[in-house]
Amino acid sequence: MKITFSEASGLQDTIFGNCQHPVQRVIERRGEEFERTSLLKQLFLFSNTKNYGDLMTAMTAMNGFLPVGELGAAPIDGFQEGFGKFLGQMTWKNSFAISREMVDDAKIIDMKKRPEGFIVGYLRTRERFGAALYGGAISGGSKVKFGGKDFDIACADGRPLFDKEHPAKVQGVKQCNIFSDPFSAKALGRMETVMQNFLGDNEELLDVSPTTILIPNDADLKESVFAAIGADKNPVNSDNAYNYQYGRWTVKIWPYLNRYLKQGLKPWLLLDTLYNDLYGGACWNDRVNLEVKSTVDDNVTANKWWGYARYNATFNDWRFAAAGGLPNGAALAA
Repeated sequence: MKITFSEASGLQDTIFGNCQHPVQRVIERRGEEFERTSLLKQLFLFSNTKNYGDLMTAMTAMNGFLPVGELGAAPIDGFQEGFGKFLGQMTWKNSFAISREMVDDAKIIDMKKRPEGFIVGYLRTRERFGAALYGGAISGGSKVKFGGKDFDIACADGRPLFDKEHPAKVQGVKQCNIFSDPFSAKALGRMETVMQNFLGDNEELLDVSPTTILIPNDADLKESVFAAIGADKNPVNSDNAYNYQYGRWTVKIWPYLNRYLKQGLKPWLLLDTLYNDLYGGACWNDRVNLEVKSTVDDNVTANKWWGYARYNATFNDWRFAAAGGLPNGAALAA
């Protein structure tokens, strides 16, 4: 994670000058440690932007080639813009202070805890924000409230991320990516098949291929998932049939998601991370990376550190994901 530091003029001439670089090193180190366990980069398509907001859209597929015979005229093909989604930027701020008394009394532990808590708070906020978006989508909402602000989480087609009736922009039937079946080996195979048959806005086959299973930190779900994919033989009974799910899945367990789920809910999500990277399903735009400014107040009694960042995230193309274990979903067909 890139963090930009800046100091007030003449800060090195004050009593606080000696603590500037140690505090900076604490912030950078804690940031690196936290990012190693973060799932955000695996669940969102990250982009840097220089705009107040960005319009996310895609083009429908062309119809393809036609047989025309020798010297036949080439048909004129075409495509058009698909659904669009605007993502504006949100400003995020926080601050902490190191008092003159801390420096005088050499309160090293306090001077370390303040910046550690500051940077962990920033990164935890980002993780919680991402989990809140997914939790809101699992609940079937088009908006989610976070930190007192409302965030739009509807997809570009105007429907929630997980919905029974995603429309096509040009032609095609409405499609469903929300299902009621609890996790099982059979349900896993059926949902994977449904996703592989997802169609684009012009009724074209998209070759969606989910590879990731995302679940909250739930003991029963973990047991079911690893029982289904963790052995090369049939996980249902004691026969020797080959388990074709073995070795094909990456499992992500996200404890942050638990906080944003209704009690008793045990959702499981299948994700095609490659499709998400190519077409922007879950999108995260960073406008301004974390900037940290250090100042000293007029009475030289406190060294204040200010944090400023701008970013936002939303959902755009729903086809990268499907959800199971939700009571308002459809039943997976045999």
